[in-house]
Amino acid sequence: MDSMEMRRDAIVQLINENGTVSFSQIKKAFPQVSEMTLRTDLKFLDEEQKILRVHGGARSVQVLIGTDDDLNRKAVRNIPEKQKIAEKALGLIHPDTTLFLDSGSTATMFAGRFPDQSNLIYTTGLSCATELAKLSSPTVMIPGGKLNRYSQSVCGISAIRELERVNFYQVFLGVTGYHPQSGFTCGISDEAILKQTAIRQADQVIVMMDSSKVDVKSSFSICGLKEIDIVVSDGKLPDEFLAECGKYGVKVL
Repeated sequence: MDSMEMRRDAIVQLINENGTVSFSQIKKAFPQVSEMTLRTDLKFLDEEQKILRVHGGARSVQVLIGTDDDLNRKAVRNIPEKQKIAEKALGLIHPDTTLFLDSGSTATMFAGRFPDQSNLIYTTGLSCATELAKLSSPTVMIPGGKLNRYSQSVCGISAIRELERVNFYQVFLGVTGYHPQSGFTCGISDEAILKQTAIRQADQVIVMMDSSKVDVKSSFSICGLKEIDIVVSDGKLPDEFLAECGKYGVKVL
């Protein structure tokens, strides 16, 4: 195997491990390779159907269109970063309030560390509900709807209608990516609408997002920074993103 094949195999591995990567992440992983060569590699790999090129980066072909990434794959990525995010987010919760907890691997880690205190918690994440079921004090509600087997979550019009009836003190959201042009995004249309509904019903909106998701654009926009109150991350967010948060008065933890 020559160096070009080895590099292209390494690019595919990087994309498969992360699900979605930005071009800037690929450049960082291959600092000795020119941008033109990397773009040629991505074009070739896309044509060979080994990856899927998207605006500003690439996605793994293992991530099926319209399903978003598989929860089991996401759960083993960036574990230290997700632990840090979960611990920070836990410091924001208040007892005796109503919360919405999104689905996803970071949300599941958050749920697994949730204190045994009085809260009314709505969650669309089945893995989150499983973790919260270990506690005796919170009341846990799962909106009825369509099961997404890949993300192990509930979405669809029934879940959206149920959330429209609830007033949340805080909403803890997971996202697939953030890009300046499209804002916060995810890979499923129904889930984007559900997240938008939760945002409208909330007094405070908190996004839990590790730094690898910056400059990643997924299929469906959720909201922009102006709809967000707090971003909880891993302490590695790029300066450009931090500056944008500052423009909108978004607190970064």
